[in-house]
Amino acid sequence: MRREPNRTELALQLIAALMTFALFLSFVWADAAVVAWGDKGDQVTLIQQKLKQYGYFSGTVDGVFGKQTYDAVVWFQRRNGLKVDGVVGESTAAALGVTLAGSVSAASYNESETYLLGRLVHGEARGEPYVGKVAVAAVVLNRVKSSSFPNTISGVIYQAGAFDAVADGQINLTPDEDSLRAARDALNGWDPTGGCLYYYNPATATNGWIWSRTVQLSIGKHNFAI
Repeated sequence: MRREPNRTELALQLIAALMTFALFLSFVWADAAVVAWGDKGDQVTLIQQKLKQYGYFSGTVDGVFGKQTYDAVVWFQRRNGLKVDGVVGESTAAALGVTLAGSVSAASYNESETYLLGRLVHGEARGEPYVGKVAVAAVVLNRVKSSSFPNTISGVIYQAGAFDAVADGQINLTPDEDSLRAARDALNGWDPTGGCLYYYNPATATNGWIWSRTVQLSIGKHNFAI
């Protein structure tokens, strides 16, 4: 005759089942860390701060992922060639300059950011002399160092309205070797501009404000300014 488990045995079985389920969830979350509608906390606050800094979020930074944050994420994803799902996963977080572990990444210049910088150079300075490519990369890095701009390469590049190559999709082209080398040279300290924060093509520039900046030098078709 089979004995019915007593309360102690049932409780132990329940605890074991809950621990197994919790362990399963920890593996799932580790493999697919995302921040999405309904989430709250420091990670949401960091995402809201970045979206506001880049001009995509106009709401209150309150650490609550609601409709305004969702709409801002969708707008950011759509404008920057990312998967449009309103969820901050690995790719969207990297583009924002935020880690899903909960801290804003500094300008650490890892391989992915080097490649992103090369893509920007390719989109913005394709056909320019090599020194002009390095100069474009240097402007990005000068902005990273400036308190007036985001503090990561990805943050500077994806700041709303900052670069035509992002707006027209040329950022998504595969960079050539010259563009990647120019990015690395700039990261290694070569700044042909002497600290400039802006550049523009005087033959095509339509933004009246950019003409108010003080031009320091011209390289190829670009004026470099402070």
